[in-house]
Amino acid sequence: MEPAGHLAARLTALSRWSTVPADALLAAALFLATLGPGQVPAGPPWLLALQTALVAPLAWRRRAPMTVLGAIGLAAAVQWALDVQLPADAALLTALYTVAARRPLRHTLPAALALQAGVLLAAARWAPPGRFPFTVAALSAMAAAALMAGLWMRARRAYVTSLERDRERRARLAVAEERARMTRDMHDIVTHNLSVMVALADSAAYVRHNAPDRAAAAMEQIAATGRQALQDMRRSLGTGRGRAASGEDRLQEMLRPAPGIAELGPLAERMRAAGLATCVRVAGDTEAVPATAQLTIYRLVQEALTNTLRHAPGARADVRVEVSSRRAEVEVTDVRDPAVPGSPGPLGAGTRASGPRSGLPGDGRGIAGMRERVAAYGGTLDAGPVADGGWRVLAVLDLGAPR
Repeated sequence: MEPAGHLAARLTALSRWSTVPADALLAAALFLATLGPGQVPAGPPWLLALQTALVAPLAWRRRAPMTVLGAIGLAAAVQWALDVQLPADAALLTALYTVAARRPLRHTLPAALALQAGVLLAAARWAPPGRFPFTVAALSAMAAAALMAGLWMRARRAYVTSLERDRERRARLAVAEERARMTRDMHDIVTHNLSVMVALADSAAYVRHNAPDRAAAAMEQIAATGRQALQDMRRSLGTGRGRAASGEDRLQEMLRPAPGIAELGPLAERMRAAGLATCVRVAGDTEAVPATAQLTIYRLVQEALTNTLRHAPGARADVRVEVSSRRAEVEVTDVRDPAVPGSPGPLGAGTRASGPRSGLPGDGRGIAGMRERVAAYGGTLDAGPVADGGWRVLAVLDLGAPR
């Protein structure tokens, strides 16, 4: 960086720490610019003191705008009483600009009126013969320009402040939304995989004496489900495998696509292995569905099947997914078998079967989480009992305008 750039950077940092040094430089520049062609230096010492009194208060203009304007106005009144004209009167315009930029209107308006009174007095004393109206108009125009510039600067500063507050608010909302998303994902991942693992463990314990090979297969499925849950959790939380993992492994894990419609088949296989007969039908062009919408569809189906596994022992789950570039419809229906113990058949009041199949109590977040996911796409969710005693979840997503 060039020396001038270093100086500008230091001045900027200094002005952030304290406004006095920068304003003192402004006052010094105005003092030197208004000395005049020998008028002040060649005059009596009190003239130089009057020049200093007019300009020096500007060093504190941003710390105490009204006080500075009053001090400069007092020096100008002394100048007017002594019948001395000094170009340093321009300091009054700078002080008025500062008041307008940094003080409310209840302070700015009296300051502007006081300066206008000074304009009239100055024009009455120093205006050339016959030029009083023109002198008043010219001086008033300069005062008005300083006033409007200050008001504009104050409005701009308020606008920038509002933008910063809005940005902070948006950032806080983004953090809250990300936390809500992670909470939903963790709920879906944990409840689904734990329900499947508990169901498989129960099955393995039941057949371990009569069919050891089936028990071993169930244990292998439990291990695979656990590994899948860990992968899903790492992907949702955005973490790697730890310090021991290589950079390539972490990169591959980050690049691994999130589950979507194509993974509904493996999901159904895991549910069947856990004891829930599951049928999946997909219609439409799945390639036209965005990845985020596919993840939403997958989570909706996953949560609905988990609820069926937990609350409807012996039921059969039918999954229907119809998609297009503008719309997606997801329907998960469980059909109860009255002959299976724990499956009550028709539930006239619409209550779910009592007692979870997996032995894991529900937390009440399932349906609420699904509604939040569907609402993100401006869709609707209908969850309730059907006539034969089963339960149906129907979600419609508007893929054209996700919110």
